[in-house]
Amino acid sequence: MREEHDWPGEESESADHASYPTAFSAYPQRYPADDLAGELLEAEPAPVRSAKARRFRKGIGTAFLLAGAAVVVFVVLYAADLMFSIGDVPRGVTVAGVDVGGMSRVAAEATLKDELGPRLSRPVAVKAGDVTTELSPREAGLGLDWQRTVEQAGSQPLNPLTRIASFFTTREVGVVSTSDDHALRAEVTRIAGERVNREVVEGDIRFRGVSGVPNAVEPYAVEPRRGQRLNDVDAAMTAVKDVWLESEFVEWTVDVTPPKVNSGEVHKVLDGTVRPLVSAPVTVRGDGSDAVLTPRTISRALRFAPEEGRLRMSVGRDPLRDAVRPGLMSTEKSPKDARIEFAGASPNIVPSEDGRNINWERTFAPLLDIATKPADRELPVAYDVRKPALSTDAAEDLGIKEVIGEFSTSGVSGDAAKNVAAMARTLNGALVRQGETFSLDARTGPRTASQGYVRAPVHDDGTGRQVIGGGVSQLTSTLYNAAYLAGLKDAGHTAHRHYSDRFPPARDAVSLRDDGSGVDLAFTNDLAKGVAIQAQVSGSTVTVRIWGTAQYRVESDTGERTDYRPAPLTRDEGPRCRPSAGSPGFTVSDTRTLYDRSGREVRSETSTVTYEPRPAVLCVPGRPGSGDLTAGSRNRVR
Repeated sequence: MREEHDWPGEESESADHASYPTAFSAYPQRYPADDLAGELLEAEPAPVRSAKARRFRKGIGTAFLLAGAAVVVFVVLYAADLMFSIGDVPRGVTVAGVDVGGMSRVAAEATLKDELGPRLSRPVAVKAGDVTTELSPREAGLGLDWQRTVEQAGSQPLNPLTRIASFFTTREVGVVSTSDDHALRAEVTRIAGERVNREVVEGDIRFRGVSGVPNAVEPYAVEPRRGQRLNDVDAAMTAVKDVWLESEFVEWTVDVTPPKVNSGEVHKVLDGTVRPLVSAPVTVRGDGSDAVLTPRTISRALRFAPEEGRLRMSVGRDPLRDAVRPGLMSTEKSPKDARIEFAGASPNIVPSEDGRNINWERTFAPLLDIATKPADRELPVAYDVRKPALSTDAAEDLGIKEVIGEFSTSGVSGDAAKNVAAMARTLNGALVRQGETFSLDARTGPRTASQGYVRAPVHDDGTGRQVIGGGVSQLTSTLYNAAYLAGLKDAGHTAHRHYSDRFPPARDAVSLRDDGSGVDLAFTNDLAKGVAIQAQVSGSTVTVRIWGTAQYRVESDTGERTDYRPAPLTRDEGPRCRPSAGSPGFTVSDTRTLYDRSGREVRSETSTVTYEPRPAVLCVPGRPGSGDLTAGSRNRVR
């Protein structure tokens, strides 16, 4: 240790430096070298140390003494703390929010069981998109490994800084869960299917009735809602196992499908269009009759669909049409063709009439504009004109001006005459334009009692079974001959089975077979102009005239009868027997030749018919009604 010396003049710090001894004068023995001593002797004398420097050095020494003492104390305390906490849970450790720091592992495990045990059966909150639900740990097979949970807190730290910091901080180490993955997957899948997954709900507008107000409706909005789906079940299971006991909720990631329109757009359409539209009825005014569209009917016709971010509204016409059609049907009219009437000696043309149909598309087109007004809610009916198939001008161009073919037959009587008259009424006035084919069955339709037909013998000579419309073949044969003489082209007919002298041989046609079934007669108008048919029944005479413009002169040539077969004889008994001479069977041909107005032959046609013999009937003598056989008898045979 250095000695301190009191130098002369120390009390006066302003003394002259020359009065102080030099360093070498005080310690000559420390510098044995002469050369060095010489240099030092020539140097300036050293300044005298101050009191302040001495005090500074003293303070530093004290500080080092105290620091060393503190280190000793810290080492002692650190060693003691480490020794007494060996095996305990480190300070500041929390498990799922439960402070177990500084506890023994046994105590920590017991504390965790007390604090966390009730949570094991508590439902776990789950957030999936905008759905909040719960998951049952028990159903999901979730549990907690208490020992491993405590073990994961770790051992006592050796770092002194860490040990000091543990007095002021906490460290969450979490729990170690156990799980039955099969049960957890099943529970996650069930919850997703029942509570999380849903289809997107598009914005819509619907209607409900108003209590006490018939046919009134109240529109309301169906709010759009996004769709969502949990597609990654494995990720959801991991999320549950990671934080189910530590966090307030478990969050699942879902795939989201947004709606195509937002709520604002739905309410815009609802308030701006739909409410005014169904606020009151709309009157549909037709020509001569009206109908009403009620708010309920209008609501049933409205359709809504999202389209490019907007809620598009459309109006279905079918519900509207079905609602008002009964009240407006009377305003529609069917067109009427021009027709021929035979009121006098010559035919008259009855003019055609246009018809009209409601055009529903044009009628309902302004509905949205009209129905959104608070007043004058009236919708005018729009019509389309329907032209007749035969206009007046077209009928006049047919050239119906003269008789070009006429034929009459006689002998019709009784119920058969009624049937012939009924058919004549339907046939009379028929028009056949050039190129058209006329069908008798198509013109007359079914022969029923409602059309004026009665039961009569099937054959026009009064024989055969009783049928509805029996005997009309007489009119059929008369029509055939009139068309034959007019030069019209045969398009199909069937001759009688037995010959009757009411018609020229090979120039007859039937409408009924023996069993009462129908046979059609048809001809084609191959003339340059149209033709009209006039049919009349006067007494027992039937007359058919074909009117048009004469184009041909017609000649008929009947050939010789060949293959002659006499009528067989049959005998009958009973009060209803009627004798008949019968008729022979034979084959005969007819040739029709057509000449134009200059006399030049246009064409020649030949048809051949084979008639079967009709049996002669002989009544047994002495029986009521018996008598002589008379040729040409028309009595019915039973």
